[in-house]
Amino acid sequence: MRDLKGFLDQKVEEYNQPGFIELDPVSIPHRFSEKQDIEISGFFAAVLAWGQRKTIINKCLELFERMDHAPHDFLLRHQEQDLKAFLNFKHRTFTATDTLYFLDRLSRFYREYDSLEEAFLPKATTEIGMETRLIHFHERFFDDPDAPQRTRKHIATPARKSACKRLNMYLRWMVRQDDKGVDFGLWRQIKPRELICPCDLHVDRVARKLGLITRKQTDWITALELTDKLREFDPDDPVKYDFALFGLGVEEKF
Repeated sequence: MRDLKGFLDQKVEEYNQPGFIELDPVSIPHRFSEKQDIEISGFFAAVLAWGQRKTIINKCLELFERMDHAPHDFLLRHQEQDLKAFLNFKHRTFTATDTLYFLDRLSRFYREYDSLEEAFLPKATTEIGMETRLIHFHERFFDDPDAPQRTRKHIATPARKSACKRLNMYLRWMVRQDDKGVDFGLWRQIKPRELICPCDLHVDRVARKLGLITRKQTDWITALELTDKLREFDPDDPVKYDFALFGLGVEEKF
């Protein structure tokens, strides 16, 4: 296990570098400098992260071009007629119906709060785990009784046993704090030690080959199993190993 930790630590150093950014969806929020713009663009980039990375990036650029590359300002100031620009936006199964709901929900949220982090902070007096945070976020995002049923599938929740890979990736971007320049570390009320490793196809495959996952299916319990293993290597920042597992899978075809 010590040899495995050393190997993965080496790969973290190799891939947790600015060179990682250009070809990854994290490049989208890196195009912005204002906190809210980073949050909003990162959220959409994570939600739309299906398929080839190049396609994901291009679709995100297309989406933000329709917001004049100022998403926070657009959410706060747009007029009804401005929404017509999104009626033909589509990425895989994410359609105009979903886009318009997301824009409306985020608009209402940012008129009340300064940061999207607030949506992941249930009011509770006891210590909150990530499972509770993600379930709370899903419930809050769809607290509108008129929310389209079809749109709910685009925000995963542990309540449906999902591994929540896109949300966990987004939270990594917003929460992890280091000096490497990839993740942003904008949010401080959620701690890096709470994060759950995103179990995408590449991470899942490499983690199984390395013996970090034994569960047959890939679901929320699998994500917890992997993260618990990674906490043995670094209890304060287990999800930094996402860089190693993803890099091994995508770049090295491990």
